[in-house]
Amino acid sequence: MAGALPDGDPVPLDGSLPPAAAEAAGKDGFAVYVHVPFCASRCGYCDFNTYTASELGGGASREEYADTVLRELELAARVIDPAKVDTVFVGGGTPTLLSADDLGRILEGIDRTWGLAAGAEITTEANPESVTPDYLRALRRNGFTRISLGMQSASPAVLRILDRRHTAGRAPQAAREAREAGFDHVNLDLIYGTPGETADDFAESLRTVIGAGVDHVSAYALIVEDGTRMAARMRRGEIPFPSDDVAADRYLAAEQALTGAGFGWYEVSNWATSEAARCRHNMLYWTGADWWGLGPGAHSHVGGVRWWNVKHPTAYAKRLAEGVSPGQAREILTGDDRRVEDIMLRVRLRDGIALTRVDAAGAKQALADGLLDPAAYARRLLVLTLRGRLLADAVIRDVA
Repeated sequence: MAGALPDGDPVPLDGSLPPAAAEAAGKDGFAVYVHVPFCASRCGYCDFNTYTASELGGGASREEYADTVLRELELAARVIDPAKVDTVFVGGGTPTLLSADDLGRILEGIDRTWGLAAGAEITTEANPESVTPDYLRALRRNGFTRISLGMQSASPAVLRILDRRHTAGRAPQAAREAREAGFDHVNLDLIYGTPGETADDFAESLRTVIGAGVDHVSAYALIVEDGTRMAARMRRGEIPFPSDDVAADRYLAAEQALTGAGFGWYEVSNWATSEAARCRHNMLYWTGADWWGLGPGAHSHVGGVRWWNVKHPTAYAKRLAEGVSPGQAREILTGDDRRVEDIMLRVRLRDGIALTRVDAAGAKQALADGLLDPAAYARRLLVLTLRGRLLADAVIRDVA
């Protein structure tokens, strides 16, 4: 289970926001995130707010979950009234442990509450073993347009280290089934730098995602969080800690293979075959839009106010049954908070950020160090080079 949520100021029982924040809702775009906290089993590296059946108490069953989320939507409708919902993203956990019809009911509730924009992007995450062709077709009938499948690796040995339940061939098969079901966009997720993963293992993973016919690939370096089973194994010396040098080599391999196959990076960890294939939901996060997060532990941001719900599904359901906000705490961001966060996110984008919005001396030094694209810099934009992407965190520290 995830660690403790941060401290903050109390959330009003009715969930209300300061008037200025409520009035600003959605002016730069609006998204809805739905957190589904259920998993069939826990992966050894996972630190997300998820629960297996044995970890849940009463009042938090899968069968009741859609109705509980709809109750939070009823509260949300009284708090803000954005013009429209541009994107919806259902994450977890394993959202596809819910029935396709329950996911569809949640989507219908969002549409009733605020209205889905014409052509809204509707995404769900899925574990490859949790979907079938029939289930995927049902998701499409219920309005989902995009799916993100957690592949992680094509190596059976790496999947075992990660405690993944699917076989090496299931993820690309599920991706092809999603295409056949009519999804507009299909993503496969990779994790690189797992202990025991060889360069050949990762090369095979890249060949597999390219061969699966997807139009989007996400690739993330393994991060070992305290409190996870993998962290405990590393402390005991059963498996080695990840290597930064290996992670850098894997990233360079991903860039070479994906670019050669017609993908282009648009965020440090994300590649797409076209601008239309980019994840619009994540782009809203990265460019400062507002969003409401539904579900236990979900975070929201509207008009400079950020809040987060109570973490446990039982506590979440209990608050909503009592007619009060499930929000645990919130913070009102200062102008400087928002400026720094905007830099942190936009620097990672291929579209970059205007030089006028960052520290001039830091940007000049990053250019001299070969971390910024000189042509973009001449156009008064900060855009990372390939080397800069490997050192993105350092660039952000220097220019924020």
